[in-house]
Amino acid sequence: MKKKILVIGPGMEIGGVERALLGLLNSIDYERYEVDLFLFAHTGELMPLINPQANLLPEQKCFSLVNYPIVSLFKKGHFLIGFIRLFSKIIGDFRAKRTKTESLNITICKKTVSKIAKPLKAHYDIALGFFGPHYYLENKVDADFKIGWAHTDYSNANEKPDTGFTLPMWAGLDYIACVSEQAKASFDSVYPTLKEKTFVIENIISAEFVRAQAEAFDVSEEMPAFEGSNILSVGRFCTAKNFDNIPAVCKQLKEQGISLRWYLIGYGQDEALIKEKIAEAGTEDTVIILGKKTNPYPYIKACDIYAQPSRYEAKAVTVTEAQILGKPVMITRYKTASSQVEEGVDGYICEQNNEGIAEGIKAVIENKQLREQLIVNTAKRDYSGTVGIQKIWELAEKQ
Repeated sequence: MKKKILVIGPGMEIGGVERALLGLLNSIDYERYEVDLFLFAHTGELMPLINPQANLLPEQKCFSLVNYPIVSLFKKGHFLIGFIRLFSKIIGDFRAKRTKTESLNITICKKTVSKIAKPLKAHYDIALGFFGPHYYLENKVDADFKIGWAHTDYSNANEKPDTGFTLPMWAGLDYIACVSEQAKASFDSVYPTLKEKTFVIENIISAEFVRAQAEAFDVSEEMPAFEGSNILSVGRFCTAKNFDNIPAVCKQLKEQGISLRWYLIGYGQDEALIKEKIAEAGTEDTVIILGKKTNPYPYIKACDIYAQPSRYEAKAVTVTEAQILGKPVMITRYKTASSQVEEGVDGYICEQNNEGIAEGIKAVIENKQLREQLIVNTAKRDYSGTVGIQKIWELAEKQ
């Protein structure tokens, strides 16, 4: 008899977590396991890529509405969710000021919405909460083991959690999966009483899928070859990714005589800020926003260097995908950087300030031997991350 597994995820918008979820679903042996997939929203460009062997459960509208603007909820007549969103924002912002932590208004909202959501009727051997917060997993799912993912560097000042509020949620899980050793260390430092529950499962990425998708179409019109270097960064336009500082970095490099074009693929709340910074730096011909792309892999294949100038990360999926495609990778020295690349072997790590990023890009551009070494070494490595997932199947087989 097949073991029964539940996987809980977000919607399938374009993002690293969502692509890692696709990797998880593709890594499952469906001859041995029956899999239900519960998504908080049936939206996003990646929906068609979900493994058809996973049984997609019906959407519960209360969760998908959480992402709507508060004013829009009231205008469209969703008064209950509108009031929950409004009061969650008030409470979340008040707690953030009092505790000097990030606002938990969406977390508080999802906790409240989980109380009114319908429970899942089936019993599962293992339930995997791939996307938090994990209140629905805890309170409305019947499973022998419940595992919740932590995708963030929780020791980062920009992500300082309100532990008084979030600790009970994490404590209610049987296990907590962290996406890297450094992410585990940061989680353990913030939640030391839960250290025995944490273990590492790196993002699961299918190299075959990435390489096949990279051949899907030609991008030479959007990223034409030229005498300089094509740099690429992929990610949400948000504080963590630090794309807003790329224009200033490019201005420095241009002043030093470095010929480059730095392309940005993504979308998000910081797009206007990035455009403003491009205008301020006068780098309209150098920093080029390509926008939202369902398939970023042909663009990664076409670039000369893949750069991740982040302020903080747990483990960036796009960096691993670039390594799979044999690209020289440069990342900033965020706290979990050493779990992302082996410095000087399959990636270059630079300092996090603008001068450091400029120096890093310049070093990789000008040092041909370094670039070739990084390319050769990525070809020797397995970036699939499938080893850690065996821990889950071992738990399933014990049931």
